[in-house]
Amino acid sequence: MNETPSLTRRRLLQATAAAGSLPLQGAAVAASPRPSAAPSCGAAEPRFGQGIEGQRKADLGNGTYRNPIVPGDHPDPTILKDGSDYYMTFSSFQSYPGAVIWHSTDLLNWAPIGAALHRPIGSVWAMDLVRHQGRYYLYIPSLQDEGTAIHVVHADDIRGPWSEPIDLKLPGCIDPGHVVGEDGKRYLFVNGVRRIRLADDGLSTVGELQHAYTPWQYPEDWVVEMFAPEGPKLLRRGEWFYLVSAVGGTSGPATSHMVTAARSKSIHGPWEQCPHNPIVRTTSADEPWWSRGHASLVEGPAGDWWMVYHGYESGYRTLGRQTLLEPIEWTRDGWFRAKGGTLDKPLPKPRGGKPSPAGAALSDDFSADKLGLQWSFFSPGPQEMQRLRFARPGLVLQGKGATLADCSPLTCLVGDRHYEASVVLEIEGEAHGGMALFYDQRGFAGVGFSRTQMLTHHYGQEHSWMREAMDARTVHLKLSCREQVASWQYSTDGKTWKRHPWQMEMSGFHHNVFGGFLSLKIALFAAGRGEVKLRDFVYRGLAA
Repeated sequence: MNETPSLTRRRLLQATAAAGSLPLQGAAVAASPRPSAAPSCGAAEPRFGQGIEGQRKADLGNGTYRNPIVPGDHPDPTILKDGSDYYMTFSSFQSYPGAVIWHSTDLLNWAPIGAALHRPIGSVWAMDLVRHQGRYYLYIPSLQDEGTAIHVVHADDIRGPWSEPIDLKLPGCIDPGHVVGEDGKRYLFVNGVRRIRLADDGLSTVGELQHAYTPWQYPEDWVVEMFAPEGPKLLRRGEWFYLVSAVGGTSGPATSHMVTAARSKSIHGPWEQCPHNPIVRTTSADEPWWSRGHASLVEGPAGDWWMVYHGYESGYRTLGRQTLLEPIEWTRDGWFRAKGGTLDKPLPKPRGGKPSPAGAALSDDFSADKLGLQWSFFSPGPQEMQRLRFARPGLVLQGKGATLADCSPLTCLVGDRHYEASVVLEIEGEAHGGMALFYDQRGFAGVGFSRTQMLTHHYGQEHSWMREAMDARTVHLKLSCREQVASWQYSTDGKTWKRHPWQMEMSGFHHNVFGGFLSLKIALFAAGRGEVKLRDFVYRGLAA
């Protein structure tokens, strides 16, 4: 799906206006590389508290943690407690494989275990992961060329295989929230906030959408993006159903987005607004996390309670909305309060539970015969995986399109403020390929090579005036990104290096500029007629 950001936003506004509310805003880990393959750009050693390859790690090792618990662009978290295990997934937008499931046993250390969605169905936002009567369900909203839709996939094992997507025939709806009512029937709440009953098997709807809840209204003088009632998530605790939702818009000003709550003794209402609303809100751009919202509640291993939501890191919107964890307490009047403040300091980690792996290696020598979970195609076609051919060691990527903009690059999420990456390219035929920092088809910067030229990309285009003739059949390419400034080095023999003359400032490559709710990713690409073989991709997160 290739839409302009204005069209994307307009479709969402139309969808919510039709709902009668104010505008809405809408595998195995790859093997570690050989030590000799690490980039040599003068990086500092990772600090304590950083994990695999220097990536950020929430667990500080001393009984405390620091947010984010899942760094990088992992927005709209939906979390499931399943016995002593926890599972979580996030909006995956136009990246496929998508809806990657993450696992934890302590609420703090998370690692990916598999993808639930392999066939493109549009730009995927704000899912809901549930287990009902022994089966797992994932309710998936998506933005397609013809508008919004909600699909469902299901599995008997959380690791898959997952079913093919089933369209629930709910046009104009996003942000599903599943709940079982006091009558034992299943319901889906959506943006607006509206409600529809599900069939007992959860794979179709019964009846019509109905108005369910009038969202809490903040004071008129608050600086937010828009009203945007969204993200209803529901749970039952004691005699009450709790409805946790968001208002204020997920982007725009730093003080947009917030967490609100309501409760009712019936899934059919009436709903009572929480006197403590908003439960969470960024009140100043001086805080470390902006636009905090879209929350779900979850019980911790020791019986205490927590809230999982997303937020932008101050000054680093390019990383997207990252997953945050905050403790809550239940008050004597049956409501809950947030206890983490602005999340500017380490907090006591959740009690109980067994430590679990955290993160996953991004580096990849491409020696496996399958694509690692760190990789996804941007805006792929239905047969995109056929572009790949594994050639031990190495991954051959068939060219597509004419430029970086239309070639569906292979992308990798990053969560570090500062990082380095390197890759070896072998160019065949009339292809050209390379490595870029990629937001979407309109915003990217990077360096590529044909067999006879070096090509420079920035501001979402290839600059012909920067082309440089060279024999580039095999190229070693390095990227260094510090303080959101990217610089490049390249070599044709892996020994003698040249620095690319253009250092590229990237801080404006984010949603408030381009729309789409995405983040800046590392991208490996192949365009034109021919192939590019990729070898020895190495990633390293850097200390400040």
